[in-house]
Amino acid sequence: MNSLERLCVIDDDPVFTFLLKKMIEKEPVASDCFFFENGQDAIDYLTEYKDQETRLPELILLDINMPILDGWQFIDEFAKLKSQLSRNITIFMISSSTDTDDYNRAMATGYVDDYIRKPIYAAELQKIVQRVLSKKW
Repeated sequence: MNSLERLCVIDDDPVFTFLLKKMIEKEPVASDCFFFENGQDAIDYLTEYKDQETRLPELILLDINMPILDGWQFIDEFAKLKSQLSRNITIFMISSSTDTDDYNRAMATGYVDDYIRKPIYAAELQKIVQRVLSKKW
């Protein structure tokens, strides 16, 4: 299986991130993975490295409910920053919310490629990665 260069996970759930890290160790879907517990830290990172394509992720897995800057606020800040980024970044919202309003809101942003309900399994993560890779030129 082909893998991404860089994957970013923005989620404050320690159980989810622990399981995701273990899944990635077993089935490497990216050469480099990094994690943030809130959207503000992720925005700060993207802002700092906006001109360095190799430091930017190809894929962001984004939770909705987090402290400091939640998923919705992250999307708002990402929208302001997107045109300055040296890499196209795909965002998948990963949430335990079953609320159709959350799904509709995520898809209406124009920045979220898909909305996936937790938990996420290895086969699903691989499909997400293949979708992102198929978008590359």
